[in-house]
Amino acid sequence: MKQQNLINRSFVALSISAFLFFASFNMIIPELPDYLTSLGGAEYKGLIIGLFTITAGLSRPFSGKLADKVGRLPVMIFGAIVCFVAGLSYPFVTSVIAFFVLRLLHGFSTGFTPTGNSAYVADIVPFNRRGEAMGIIGVAISVGTATGNALGGYLGSMYPVDYVFYASALTAVLSIIIVAGMKETLADKVQFQFSMLKLKRDEIIEKRVMVPAVFMSLSVFSFGLVLTIMPDYSRHLGISNKGLFFAVFVLASLLVRILAGKISDKIGRIKVLKVSSFLLGCAMILIAYSNSLYTLIGAGIIFGLAVGMNSPTVFAWAIDLTDDRKRGKALATLYIFLEIGIGMGAFISGWVYSNNADNFKLTFFTGALLAFSSFIFLNVISPKFYQLSKVENT
Repeated sequence: MKQQNLINRSFVALSISAFLFFASFNMIIPELPDYLTSLGGAEYKGLIIGLFTITAGLSRPFSGKLADKVGRLPVMIFGAIVCFVAGLSYPFVTSVIAFFVLRLLHGFSTGFTPTGNSAYVADIVPFNRRGEAMGIIGVAISVGTATGNALGGYLGSMYPVDYVFYASALTAVLSIIIVAGMKETLADKVQFQFSMLKLKRDEIIEKRVMVPAVFMSLSVFSFGLVLTIMPDYSRHLGISNKGLFFAVFVLASLLVRILAGKISDKIGRIKVLKVSSFLLGCAMILIAYSNSLYTLIGAGIIFGLAVGMNSPTVFAWAIDLTDDRKRGKALATLYIFLEIGIGMGAFISGWVYSNNADNFKLTFFTGALLAFSSFIFLNVISPKFYQLSKVENT
């Protein structure tokens, strides 16, 4: 039985923990390309995000199953613990291979915490306000992401990079403390057993959410691209704070997240997503033609508006299409395709860019192509997916 008030103690605590978690792992992103370069791995920058998403994606079926069996909170806590341990470990990395092994391990953090987080949101909000709720929690995530990027960029420009890693670890601890004080929402939870880590074929993917999942993978390609290329592109344009673009686009997304979610609750998800995917393609083109701080900020604002409309709407769409018993699995499926999209964006953009400034334009055009492909996808899918939901939970 869902609580009828959208904003309540549990929702506020979840928002704070989400803010801290996303600040933690985004804090180190602006500094990782230079850190990898210092280790002698400049040509492998595309793997920074790509390898991270591999383990995040591989762990999703496990986190989804455990969220539906053991509970939402243990899944969130495990991911935050991984984030804490990884933050403490980066300063001791002395080789490119060790760096990428740690990136693989760090991927388990986002493979677990966001799955439990999203399932928890769906548990405590009314059915007809899911889009709005995802918009609000998205604001917390966006502020955390922006704060993490900006703080990481600032610390990296003022102090040795180790300070950035330790700050990330400390922030993860604060997230754990918040989650530990929350109340579990899974009614029929069971005690963890190692046998739960054995997955059956039908426990990996929730077929009901395949359409929003495919759209997700196409639309977040550009996000993986931006995470990989933007630090170098910012330096190419003479911008010293490599986290500035991230802060701008994330803050811009705050302007529309809640509104977009509320509108999708009323008119349907796909109408909102058509607008967001088209804007995403336009933003990629504008970034490609940016030649100064101000033009890049303008393009970043449009990119942020597109992301802000897209994220809460597609998550609400996926929740609409499943039922309570498979909610963790459904959200894990969505996150698997999110990781695929981000990972491909990172791998392909790193390959196209090849550490050559002459390839920046082509790299961002590639992102535009995938964004417009997600727009086309929405226009050719079956009309049955246009309805607000297929399964109304009771």
